[in-house]
Amino acid sequence: MASIWEYLRGERNSSDTGGQFKVTLTKSSPQHAITGAAATTGYLYVNLHWTTRAGAARASAGDTVRRFFSPRIFSPMEPDSSQNAQVNVDLDLACMYELADGKRGVVQPLGGLLGDLQHPPYVKLSGDDQYGAPSGETMYINLEKKDQFKRLLVFVYIYDGTPAFEQTNAVVTIVPQSGPRIEVKLEERAPAARSCAVVLIENSGDNTLTVRREVRYVNGFQADIDRLYGFGMQWQRGYKPE
Repeated sequence: MASIWEYLRGERNSSDTGGQFKVTLTKSSPQHAITGAAATTGYLYVNLHWTTRAGAARASAGDTVRRFFSPRIFSPMEPDSSQNAQVNVDLDLACMYELADGKRGVVQPLGGLLGDLQHPPYVKLSGDDQYGAPSGETMYINLEKKDQFKRLLVFVYIYDGTPAFEQTNAVVTIVPQSGPRIEVKLEERAPAARSCAVVLIENSGDNTLTVRREVRYVNGFQADIDRLYGFGMQWQRGYKPE
């Protein structure tokens, strides 16, 4: 069996996926259905990988202090483009969830809310990559508990420094147990955005998960994404463990 990293690098044999390595979700083709055993067996892997674009601007000295999350207190700050050095961007992979019983919450590095695979929400982060390592950040979704899911909103946010989505080449890849991997590129430029709702995964019944590209950039934080999608959660200040 191919490893998750072989999937992401495109090294899995084409016979394993019927000759189709990858489905790229775009504005004109935003949706893909995961069906049958692929929607109910094993884990669904969600990976975030990014690299910094050449010539990206360095954050100003006033932005180098590590920020705490607070959608009510902090407002986006414009990046300082006066310098031509490369910026280090800390992107975080996260997921808001709504379960069939009405429970709602978030899985994210911020606050150490890394989730659980055997208990609700049946979603877990492997850890936190702060430097854009080759393997990136990976989230696991337990498809044995598919009937417990109503919707999962995968999103990405910038934890530290200035808004810099336009200074990165970020890709979210979704890998089922069988069938093609699903790729969503965050290639639109949004200079003031601190967050991006990337993909919505919904339980469509009949052993089907519908994966829909969103790629909605938000100038604010988690609470602002919540308002867009109506999860109705209460948000407060949080932080990453040092």
